[in-house]
Amino acid sequence: MNFTVEKSWLFERLENKEIKIIDCRFELGNPEQGKTLYHESHIPGAVFFDLEKQLSSPVSEHGGRHPLPDIDAFKGELEKAGIDHSRTVVAYDGGEGQFASRFWWLLRYLGHENVYVLNEGIKGWVESGYPTTQEVPESESATFEVKLQKDMLASYEEVKEVVMNKKTSPILIDSRDRARFLGEIEPIDRIPGHIPGAIHRFWGDSMDQGSFKDSNEQKRRFADLDQERPIIVYCGSGVTAAPNYIALKMAGYQNVKLYAGSYSDWVSYADNPVDKGE
Repeated sequence: MNFTVEKSWLFERLENKEIKIIDCRFELGNPEQGKTLYHESHIPGAVFFDLEKQLSSPVSEHGGRHPLPDIDAFKGELEKAGIDHSRTVVAYDGGEGQFASRFWWLLRYLGHENVYVLNEGIKGWVESGYPTTQEVPESESATFEVKLQKDMLASYEEVKEVVMNKKTSPILIDSRDRARFLGEIEPIDRIPGHIPGAIHRFWGDSMDQGSFKDSNEQKRRFADLDQERPIIVYCGSGVTAAPNYIALKMAGYQNVKLYAGSYSDWVSYADNPVDKGE
């Protein structure tokens, strides 16, 4: 099963009205930058989706820094973009991979199967000399039927049960960079460390210069993990865990869930334990 497409594939189909292109550029710490870049230039036909305004709900006491969006509100945004189950959807970002992967995961969670991440993002697109535009497509109308794939999402309660009962299954995977996993630094969340029992697999290792590594390389990354055991991936706020989710699916793991609230949700409960080091 393919989860990504190449820029040449998209370029050849740029006039195909059955393909919807989504621009997911975002800059943490500068939340307006993505939209600014979109209005400066984007892939022709692309519709902009903002991480914090459309791909997340407002932050509250629990749920993490990027809570999942309200399903009805997100459904409405998809319909305005002309997305229904007949359309093929391609999401891109600046080439980092995590923001397009967030959109990919959300659309899959809502039951849409024909969605892909554009390898290399707009960076690779521009470097190849492919066209860009400032023209913003008009809103369309479509009817999107939500078919929630509940087996893609791990709840806080599910993660809590794994930790408190010291279950060895599911496997918890922390996708943040190693220093944050070890608790050596924590630039954002309330307390440094990781969810007890988690192992570390840095999300960036799923990519190579803006493209997802192939399935054989993903299999090598996770070769020590039992294919039969369920896996829950998390990160700081549920965004950078999405590339690891895709990578695990590319490697053939069937039972994979995303803990959407992730570490920022876990530490929003004052009594929850946190581990440091290996």
